[in-house]
Amino acid sequence: MSVSFEDIQAARVRIAGQVDHTPTRYSRKLSQLTGADVWVKFDNLHFTGSFKERGALNRLLLLTPDERKRGVVAASAGNHAQALAYHGGRLGVPVTIVMPEGTPFAKINGTRSHGATVVIHGLDFTGSTEEAKRLEAEKGYVFVSAFDDEGIVAGQGVCGIEFLEDAPEIDALIVPIGGGGLIAGTAIAAKAIKPGIKVFGVEAARYPSFTAKRAGLPPVCTGQTIAEGIAIKAVGDIPFGLANDLIDEVFVCEEADFERGVSYMATMEKTVCEGAGAGGLAAMLANPEAFKGMKVGIELTGGNIDARMLAVVLNREMVRER
Repeated sequence: MSVSFEDIQAARVRIAGQVDHTPTRYSRKLSQLTGADVWVKFDNLHFTGSFKERGALNRLLLLTPDERKRGVVAASAGNHAQALAYHGGRLGVPVTIVMPEGTPFAKINGTRSHGATVVIHGLDFTGSTEEAKRLEAEKGYVFVSAFDDEGIVAGQGVCGIEFLEDAPEIDALIVPIGGGGLIAGTAIAAKAIKPGIKVFGVEAARYPSFTAKRAGLPPVCTGQTIAEGIAIKAVGDIPFGLANDLIDEVFVCEEADFERGVSYMATMEKTVCEGAGAGGLAAMLANPEAFKGMKVGIELTGGNIDARMLAVVLNREMVRER
């Protein structure tokens, strides 16, 4: 089990010209709000609306000709699904996606629009994964994990290279953690380029699987969360093994923190951000003293939030602010 900086550089060459190099911008408004110097990487501007495209495309390009014919299957709450569906369609690879019940309509419809077969099965990601594994055995598909895969991790690590090329002055990165693929790849790349940089993770309080595994405890994960993109009951073994020693601290945030992050991204940055995508800002808002005076890069992982949920979140925040 190994993903090196060289693997990430190779992934960047492999996917070049097929995935957007998303912008990283300094935010004066968020800097004033948090007391830190804040840069935002807008991965919500990918064609499918999230960072997942880099990893999905890299993994698809690593398939053998026989595997391409057989097709792939994955379990996903939406962003990995859309990325795999879109690039699978481009490459002529059949894609089947198993999504849990309660997945936002925006993500289901987005996945279907790219030509993938969508199966709704399971109360959560775990249930969907079990069904995807069953289809793998029954149909002969290639199972492509959303995070627990070296090819996925290497592709996601390209985010770290882009971030530090566009904002070399930053001395800390905050990356949301679900299965751990993004933070693993990003940490490997960032610490290879700038060894002194700090890498912070952020999890939803209802799904603190990385934090629990770090402490040697069984994760207690349950319930609905606005950050459904990182609502993973068990962090991936591969990303955890790669990232644990590289992550300086993991912050666990409550629902209201994520909602504030979504609201401030809309009102201050004029950008649509899903719950998980607001994780970096949520961590800064909940722990201002931890970041005061630092040069911080926030990875805005995606913008695939259901329009009705966005309306609810903005209304709640207006109530909180009276």
